[in-house]
Amino acid sequence: MDEKVTRAGLPAEVPQMPAVPGFTHEFVDIPGLRVHVATAGEGEPVLMLHGLPQHWWQWRAVGSALAERYRVVCPDARGFGWTQAESPRISRYAMRDDVLALLDALELERVRLVAHDMGAVVAAQLAYGNPDRVRAMVILSVPPPFTRLGLGMLPAMRHVPKLRWRRAGSSLDWVLAPPYVATPMSEPTKMTYLAPLRDPAKDAAISEVYRGLLIGGEMPALATGAYRRRRLTVPTLYCFGERDEPLTASFVRKQSGVVSRFADHVEFAPVPGAAHFATDDNPGAVTELTREFFARAA
Repeated sequence: MDEKVTRAGLPAEVPQMPAVPGFTHEFVDIPGLRVHVATAGEGEPVLMLHGLPQHWWQWRAVGSALAERYRVVCPDARGFGWTQAESPRISRYAMRDDVLALLDALELERVRLVAHDMGAVVAAQLAYGNPDRVRAMVILSVPPPFTRLGLGMLPAMRHVPKLRWRRAGSSLDWVLAPPYVATPMSEPTKMTYLAPLRDPAKDAAISEVYRGLLIGGEMPALATGAYRRRRLTVPTLYCFGERDEPLTASFVRKQSGVVSRFADHVEFAPVPGAAHFATDDNPGAVTELTREFFARAA
């Protein structure tokens, strides 16, 4: 595994982590955080924000394929993977501010963006608050923030109470199993995703995300329709697993209403044979959808 140097000029000692051919690893120091970043390829930058309870390795297949054309940058979020934070607390905009600080540290003025689950929430904050930093984005498994909430959306929230109030150290195997995946993950795959959570500080990040980022932050804004009074100017493709009930592409498109009222350019697309964790269920389809959209949103 290649070793790089942090922006502060200190050796980046990479801890044991899954190896993916073509990826190199470094640690970047930003305020309050030492961010682990996995990078592959050359060219225009594509920032890839992982979901919960995952880390950079989520992009092992999609990122490797995109690296044939782009420079893919896959950071571990605050509280996840191999990133180290000074404080365990996660406020509403903490992860967005981390991304902005990381882009500045890496001297990336503007990026394309691919994000899933928790990362998609951060991507939306970035696109609305700092649209000049995002050229185009592909969002996986999370509806546009201007989508109307209704009773039909409730089944999509069934995991929230269990994750918000989970007992420290309790198993998260159920998150990586049906109905959240269409094809059961292998035990080694689940173990690789969950290994960093053996650290109590990382384990605590799960409930922190729901406390600060979601329940204490984004959910009230969604419930009050705050994003329906704003405009999304970044060209965006929203992708949903065909088996991720109720959040299919057709359902979310209907719930979103007249999209042109809220956004300049939004598209919806299904991911065949996939549920919530589409990058594991069908990484090939996710890759092709991303490539095609980025080519159209040049």
